[in-house]
Order: sequence, then C-alpha cells, then structure tokens
Amino acid sequence: MKGKDNSVFLISLIVVFSISLWGILAPEGFGQVANGLFAFLTDKFGWFYLLAMFFFVIFMFGIAVSKFGQIRLGDDDSKPEYSYISWFAMLFSAGMGIGLVFWGVAEPLNHFMAPMNMEAGTSEAANFAIYTSFFHWGIHPWANYSVIALALAYMQFRKGKPGLISSIFIPLLGEEKVKGPIGKTIDILAIFATVAGVATSLGLGVLQINGGLNYLFGIPINTTVSIIIIVIVTVLFMISAVSGLDKGIKILSNANVGIAALLMIIALIVGPTVMILNSLTNGLGMYLGNIIQESMKLEPFGDNSWFGGWRIFYWAWWIAWAPFVGVFIARISKGRTIREFIIGVTLVPALGSFVWFAIFGTIGINLGPEIASEAIQVTETAFFVVMKHVPYGNLISMIAVILLGTFFVTSADSATFVLGMLSSNGDLNPSTQKKIIWGAIQSLMAFSLMMAGGLSVLQIASIAAAFPFAIVMVFACFSLLKALREDSVSAEESSKRIAS
Repeated sequence: MKGKDNSVFLISLIVVFSISLWGILAPEGFGQVANGLFAFLTDKFGWFYLLAMFFFVIFMFGIAVSKFGQIRLGDDDSKPEYSYISWFAMLFSAGMGIGLVFWGVAEPLNHFMAPMNMEAGTSEAANFAIYTSFFHWGIHPWANYSVIALALAYMQFRKGKPGLISSIFIPLLGEEKVKGPIGKTIDILAIFATVAGVATSLGLGVLQINGGLNYLFGIPINTTVSIIIIVIVTVLFMISAVSGLDKGIKILSNANVGIAALLMIIALIVGPTVMILNSLTNGLGMYLGNIIQESMKLEPFGDNSWFGGWRIFYWAWWIAWAPFVGVFIARISKGRTIREFIIGVTLVPALGSFVWFAIFGTIGINLGPEIASEAIQVTETAFFVVMKHVPYGNLISMIAVILLGTFFVTSADSATFVLGMLSSNGDLNPSTQKKIIWGAIQSLMAFSLMMAGGLSVLQIASIAAAFPFAIVMVFACFSLLKALREDSVSAEESSKRIAS
C-alpha cells in the first residue's frame, strides 16, 4: 500500500516541478504551446464544453428528483458531520473563494464596456453584464463540481472505497483496473489540475491583495511585497491545514461567510439599494428564462471569439477545478442524502454568487462608463478603483482585503488537504508531512510563475490539460448511475426478503 502511495506522490511531484520549471525557464515557449493548445480546443471543441456542462446540470437535477435522491451518503443511519452553516461555508470557500472578490466588479464592468452584439455603456449592456455574470458563476459550475463530489462521496462513504478520483470508476471498470495504471493516471491528472488551478488563483490573490494595500495605504506593488504576502499567508494556511478540518478550515470558512455577508450588507446600504434589488430581480428572471438557450449558445456562422474568451474559458476553468473542489466537498458531505447534497451544493452557493454580482456589479455600472473604463484597465485593482467613488469605500476596501486573505488561506488549506488525500491513497486524514510539502509547493509555484509572468499562461495550460477531465467526468456520471441502480436493486431485494 505504501509503495502505491509513493508512486502517485512522486510522479505527481515530478510532473508539477517539470511544468513549473518549463514555465519559469522558458515562459515564451511554454506560453506559445499553452495558448496554441487552448485556442485549438476552444475553436474545435467549444460545442463539447457547452454540451458537457449542460449535461452535468441536467444529470444532477435528474438524480435529485429521482428515487435515488433519498439514498444517504454513508450508512442508512449516518448523520452529517457538520452543521448546514459550516458545510455551506466550507464548500463555498473552496469552490469560489478569491475568484468572487477578483471578478465581482471586474467581470460585470468588462461586459458593460464590451457587450456582445450591442452598444457599450447602455442600459441594455448593463442588463447583459449582470445576467452574463450570473450565468458564468451560477448553477453550471456547481453542478460540474457536484459530478465528482457526489460520485466520490457515494463511493467513499456508502461503499467504503478510498477517497481517490479513480474510485469513482470502480462500477464501470472494476476494482483491479482502477488499482492499476488507469487509476493512477486519473489520480495524477487530478493532482496536476489541483496544483495548477490553485497556484494560479493564489498568484492572482497575491496581486489583488497587493493592489488593495497599494490603494489603501500606498504600499508599493513590487516583488518584495509579494514575497512578504506569500510568506505570511503560507504560514497561516499551513497552520490551518495542519490543524485539520474541524479546527482551522472549518473556523476560517465560517469567518469567510461572516466577512462576505458583512461586506455585502454594507455595500447594499451605501450603494444604490433599489437599483441593486431591481438588478438582482431582473438578472434572476433573465437567467431562469434563458438557461437552456444560453447553455448551448454559439455563433456557428459568425465570430465565436467572445464565447471562447469568456464562456468556454470559464467552463474549461471550472472543469479544471472540479477534481480539487469535488474531492473536498465529498470529504465534508458524509451523512447527507443525495437530494440534500445536490440542492445544497448547486442552488445555495449559486444564489450567493447572484447576490454578490448584483451588489458589486450594479455599484460599478451605476458610476458610469468613464469609471468603468478606468476600473477594467487592471483587473486586480478594479474593485478598489470602484470603491474609491462609494461612501465608506475605504472601509469596504479594507474588509475586502481581509476577505481576500481569509479566502486565500481557505482555498490553499483546502487544496493542501485534498492533495494530501490524493497522494496518500485517499486517506481521509493525510499526514502533516504531506500537507506541508504540498503547501510549500503550491506557494513556490504561484510565486515562481508570478515572477516569470506566467500566471495567465499557467491558467490556460491547466485548462487545456483539463480537457481530458471533461471526458472523464461524463463517464463518472454513468459510473455513478450504474452504482446507484445496483444499490437500489439490492435495497428492493432486501425489503422483499424482510416482507416475506
């Protein structure tokens, strides 16, 4: 067993280091390959990303309303380990985290100033901006996370299998094949996708924290400050990850939700309140009314560059994050019923995202095209540029910097925990040594690529590398369905025996 642990662990380390070195030593060559591959995939397989993500939404809600919805993730008498608030807080912190603060103002303003097939800066563009942000951060990404999370939680807690992505495929492939090269390859791919995705987000988080400190206190944006931020945050998330789920990660995730709620309440009060509420209502209506058409929308006879740069990019990015977020959500979901799990993981976080984008997107749009144009010049400072023009903007910016720090820590410690699990044959409580090694690697990779100017390239590379994972996830749906049917048949046979 130990040999198997080490083989996945060591091969993963070699792959991650090799990719990192390539990005640092030859950023131009690495960038050309990554950009070329991503351009090819979005151009030729955009339709596949759209269909796959919509399929995940249909599949998840189909399972939720079916007879399988009452099956418990664990023994029939098992109870959830965490309260609803802690559960939502942890899954939301892992699944969105830094991204919400990073894009909460920047994305709606980008759409407002460069809408698809309409005039920029108009009320039509404003409605498009809010609705499009809802679509990109709504039910689709969370249904995508649920595919891996539900299948893994079921195999882990209902069937007693290791907490590895490869365990999901036991119903389709059989246990022996999953223990062999196929299973190891799936687990190594999951580790790479996790490290690359989280390292990119951590790098973006450092840039935004530095940008916020610059706006608030005039602290310079340079390498020295970035190093200090990374060191401080790395120490914090190492302490959190080492202290385990019930202490560090749970407490910080609860703090995240509290700080985010405080930020939204203050912004709602000092911002154009009625306009925000109208925007939220209208955006939800547009979202629900157009979800099927938008899920499969492309320009077959025109220019698809907008879809490639935004929607397909996002769908690929969420798929790249699915192994990490899926494993973490599975780990904290023992004892929930399948129906409760799907509603909790897809609808509740999506509603949180809708409120966030309605508040901060509307505040930015309300300031007009001139300030919107200024804000989107540099994405990591867009939030702070807008808050300069809002009452109590400095207070909101300070709370946002604190939230960035806590989101940074929870994203990193959740990923460290997951990487420890994936490289320890699915151990639900991986060793402190492995968590420290992966934590250090994540921070070093984020910093090295940030200094080499390769963060965006790494993001594109991880998305391109995650393309096979979209196919893996489609098969994961069928594997889960097969297991659920077998579970249901055996339960019916048992009840018949008891009745007779």
